[in-house]
Amino acid sequence: MALLLGGLAMFGPFSIDTIFPAFPQMGASLGADKLAMQQTISVYLIAYALMSLVHGPVSDAVGRRKVILVGLFVFALASVGCAMSRDMTTMLAFRALQGLSAGVGLIVGRAVIRDLFDGDDAQRLMSQVMMIFGIAPAIAPIIGGWILGWAQWPAIYWFLVAFSLALLAATFAWLPETYPPAARASLSPRLLLRNYLAIFRNPRFQRLAACGAFNFAGLFLYIASAPAFVLDLLRLNERQFGWFFVPMIGGMMLGSFASGRAAGRLGAVRQVGIGFACCGAAAVANIAYNALAEAPSLPWAVLPMTLTAFGVALVFPILTLAILDMYPRQRGAASSLQAFTSLVVNAVVAGVLSPLLSHDGLLLAVAGACFTLVAWAFWSWEKARTRYLPQGPLRPGLPGPTEHV
Repeated sequence: MALLLGGLAMFGPFSIDTIFPAFPQMGASLGADKLAMQQTISVYLIAYALMSLVHGPVSDAVGRRKVILVGLFVFALASVGCAMSRDMTTMLAFRALQGLSAGVGLIVGRAVIRDLFDGDDAQRLMSQVMMIFGIAPAIAPIIGGWILGWAQWPAIYWFLVAFSLALLAATFAWLPETYPPAARASLSPRLLLRNYLAIFRNPRFQRLAACGAFNFAGLFLYIASAPAFVLDLLRLNERQFGWFFVPMIGGMMLGSFASGRAAGRLGAVRQVGIGFACCGAAAVANIAYNALAEAPSLPWAVLPMTLTAFGVALVFPILTLAILDMYPRQRGAASSLQAFTSLVVNAVVAGVLSPLLSHDGLLLAVAGACFTLVAWAFWSWEKARTRYLPQGPLRPGLPGPTEHV
């Protein structure tokens, strides 16, 4: 189950990171400059964010399995369209269609985890899925670079077609339906809107979702800026993206492993505190290095991001499970709204901040540190406002947090 859910979570990041090495070639072929190529990421993320509001509630109404299968099929068709695009307008249209379908694996997969397991077991599976998911950003640009070594950029999208069809077959064969018909909700638009408003207005949801979104944004700023950071600042070539992604994703995988090992042994609050301590230390080191170094160079330019990724991976499972446990009968909707919050922030980062800051390593470091600081502020607010936070390990049937009146 961990392998399957991890693979389903991977195909979203794959559709972003595999094309990074092809940016120069795609731009020349489609008549687009660097700023226009950056919009292939922004359009994808905006569509992903908008549709993420739908995946979860639909899975609450019709079941998890059907939604995942349809999403994979649409993603495969969209990837075919991208491979056959010959102008920027067509490319952006099919990138948007990719974004509309790419969220099913990650968003619905989180609900599947909580459908199947409680407490420490849920944290362990979530951490295992994150470890597998973390491989995607590391190997995707490497695969993209290898493909460019023997073919033109459309071959990268044909690879995405094959990958999504393989996941479709695996899901059809091995993923059971985890959400029973008796527990399913109505798809009434009025009820859906009412439920979303109730979740979104919950102050605790706002704090937890914002904490997770801004904490990851400090890392995503570098992921979105990877073409400029690797090719222009580090002066590497299209086949050397692994020098940037492998250490960072290695940190995320190590953090996910540590989170899984900590389940049942380390208190949730303490684990999040350790995660933010790692992120804060990495932010300080990153700013200091970029302020003192004449030019970014390996390995020092990427080591702070490795520690940041480790901290993010410690924090993420605790925040996500806390949100899902707030809404046991609306886990799909809660997962969707959490993903939407993060994706809106990521879309702004990729479409606005990254083009403005990616030319300067110090600006990237300062902006990443600001995101970490904002995330920590939301977590501190959550601790101050919530009467009950589990100081010990997560346990099945733990009472939900209550607010101070």
